[in-house]
Amino acid sequence: MHRDLHNVWLAAALSLTAAAAAAACDRGRPRERAPAPVASAPRAAEGAGSAATAGASADAGSAAAAAAAAAPSPAGACKLPDRPARRPMPKRLVAIGDLHGDLGGARGALRAAGAIDEQDRWIGGELVVVQTGDVLDRGDDEQAILDLFARLEGEAQAAGGAVIPLIGNHELMNAAGDFRYVTPGALHDFDDAPGVDPSRYARVTAELRGRIAALGPGGAYARRIAEYGVIAIVGDTVFSHAGVLGDWATQVEETNRSARCWLDGQAGSVEDPPPVLTSTTSPVWTRLLGLADADCEAAKAALAALGAKRMVVGHTVQGTGINEVCGGAVWRIDVGMSRAYGGPIQVLELSPDKPPKVLTGKR
Repeated sequence: MHRDLHNVWLAAALSLTAAAAAAACDRGRPRERAPAPVASAPRAAEGAGSAATAGASADAGSAAAAAAAAAPSPAGACKLPDRPARRPMPKRLVAIGDLHGDLGGARGALRAAGAIDEQDRWIGGELVVVQTGDVLDRGDDEQAILDLFARLEGEAQAAGGAVIPLIGNHELMNAAGDFRYVTPGALHDFDDAPGVDPSRYARVTAELRGRIAALGPGGAYARRIAEYGVIAIVGDTVFSHAGVLGDWATQVEETNRSARCWLDGQAGSVEDPPPVLTSTTSPVWTRLLGLADADCEAAKAALAALGAKRMVVGHTVQGTGINEVCGGAVWRIDVGMSRAYGGPIQVLELSPDKPPKVLTGKR
């Protein structure tokens, strides 16, 4: 073991809490950066770049290195069944942005969409719900949200609808052992989760075993997230966590499959993540569509290549709520609805014969 990871993690967790609180104050998400592979020095931490936050980044890098040493490196071709990225437009489609470990926010969004009742049971019928990733980090309810979505996927399918969760940068970061943004309350969230066996990681400090066993490549919850995609195209709308631009628009199926196979433990190790995690231009990392000066030319070129009308993205908190840019070609739906940010409960409704509509709910 490189150092006393127990003490390292406690120090990192305190820095995480301070960084999240600072982010909530200015209602803007701190800039994130795609991490270097865990064998290399980690990049600067997400946030304002304080000494404490930078220290947390280095500590998280050590934790990731320990996880890499403990994790297996499966060999052989990936045998996951294909899950086509494209599906036809339903009568009604709702998009939900970043949830970041807030079960109350997730329930509020699903109820605003007309997807669930007060007992969290599916009532959406043929409704299709797309959630654009970042269920993990910054909140204490991660396992509960993942379990809720897993159950609703089955209930929606039985009713003729669908729930389509996507993979965000925070899902991939956790798989790579980057735990900078895990709250103290979520640290042991997966220790006793079904199918999670922390004892497999005896060489890792007890503080991290449950999370690595659940979310590291091949872990019980990582395999569940491997059923998701990075990119989904429903009717004439492209969904991803941050935006599908440039060459990524010609690599949709490859991007989905490489991320899924890696999360499932069938492609490489934690030290060898897929390009979608390590590239700053990828569909889980780019900021070109989320900021005030959105790159509309790039967005429209990508949409033309994808044969689609609009793109829906999360990843960058919108202080004014859900909004559109580029003449309606891009819709930004991350409104910071988790407790970490204190934003409103808003979702985006799309239908074949009506303009997009923002629906508002309550926690």
